[in-house]
Amino acid sequence: MDEHTVVNALAALAQPVRLKVFRALVMTGQAGLTPSAMAEGLGIPPNTLSFHLKELAHAGLVTQERASRNIIYRAAYDHMKALLGYLTENCCAGEACAVEAEVSCAC
Repeated sequence: MDEHTVVNALAALAQPVRLKVFRALVMTGQAGLTPSAMAEGLGIPPNTLSFHLKELAHAGLVTQERASRNIIYRAAYDHMKALLGYLTENCCAGEACAVEAEVSCAC
């Protein structure tokens, strides 16, 4: 992952509504969510949600898939893992970290 991609992803997540949406998609897993379910569950107006989903998709953090009449959004787990890997690849200068945090997900 290159620095430009990392900056775009972090910039997209540096906004409270987008962070909330992304976290909801991560928690939902591979099943994903429709925009209407997200808007209702998160209390975000549909037009506002649409704008933020577009920004997250532009940053590569979410994917979308048409399923019949619905669009299903999912967290882009590969991109998320690559971002986390980039941020931690030189953790503690190659030494064992004093406090190791384990990141795991069932995705």
